[in-house]
Amino acid sequence: MAKGYGRGKPGMGGGMNMNMIKQAQKMQQDMLRMQQELQEKEYQAASGGGMVSATVNGKHELKSLVIDPEAVDPEDVEMLQDMIVAAVNEAMRAADADAASSMQSLTGGLNLGGLGL
Repeated sequence: MAKGYGRGKPGMGGGMNMNMIKQAQKMQQDMLRMQQELQEKEYQAASGGGMVSATVNGKHELKSLVIDPEAVDPEDVEMLQDMIVAAVNEAMRAADADAASSMQSLTGGLNLGGLGL
């Protein structure tokens, strides 16, 4: 360690560093609370003109899938599969967009990806 490093010499801005640490700790607590809230939220999307509806939570778990009986055509199973995939993917995108928006509002647009946040 370099001489004098980290000794908190008077007049070297030690108080400002403590303030920054407190702000970072508050931001971390706010982020954890926000992540928990986002995980509990549910996001819904539909496809096929509302024939298929999917609901996911913020943890990307499929919570429900509703299929209109009219969408079930034994001659065209692929179309039903495509509608399911589309509805689930759109619900996941909504969850991701909400998380990104919430994170940006909390961090003021700071790029904290390198910090594991």
